[in-house]
Amino acid sequence: MSSDRISDDRLIVALDLPDALSGLQMAERLGDAVSFYKIGLGMLTGGGLALANELKEEHGKRIFLDMKLFDIGATVEAAVRGLARFDLDFLTVHGDPHVVHAAAQTKGDMKILAVTILTSLDRSDLDAGLIVAGDLADLVTTRAARAFEAGADGVIASPREAAAIRALPEAAGKLIVTPGVRPTGAERGDQKRVETPASAIVAGADHIVVGRPIHGAADPKSAAHAILDELPSA
Repeated sequence: MSSDRISDDRLIVALDLPDALSGLQMAERLGDAVSFYKIGLGMLTGGGLALANELKEEHGKRIFLDMKLFDIGATVEAAVRGLARFDLDFLTVHGDPHVVHAAAQTKGDMKILAVTILTSLDRSDLDAGLIVAGDLADLVTTRAARAFEAGADGVIASPREAAAIRALPEAAGKLIVTPGVRPTGAERGDQKRVETPASAIVAGADHIVVGRPIHGAADPKSAAHAILDELPSA
């Protein structure tokens, strides 16, 4: 195995586990195969911020804090200011321009990623939520452009919209991070707009986020290596 592949941070592993202890144990099992981790709301009350700090400071990992913040501007500014003290790499907020703009004011060196439309949603879900009519992919692309204009460093979008977002003039120099990625043959779970790791990268994604296919595998480290093997050369 080459050292280049070992350090490939295009793969972000989602530690969607109950608490910090189980998250740390998983990171230890994965070892040097994974250099970038996502910690989300599900672990927030189980020591997620402490785990983020430990993985960052003691293990040299990059950290993506997936909080999907949404509130009035002043509250978002305050929340982001506090989180910026943890020296994290990525933080998610909802892609509404007022939220993105507020987050950009106090982010420090942290990258703000705007959520376009969750990869677990389809058009029927948007209809149920009274979201404006239109093709889902077009809505994602429009939300991405507006988020970039508001100051986002990148966006969260499904692999199916990555190419259209990458083609936007506003996307120059910006990040595209894609959840909804499943290795060939893996089950979709609750994701509705999915693609393989390779197709996501080819479409323009900078990072792919994979959770259950790795941490739910009998041998998580081998599962991570198999996904890295699918990625095209950097």
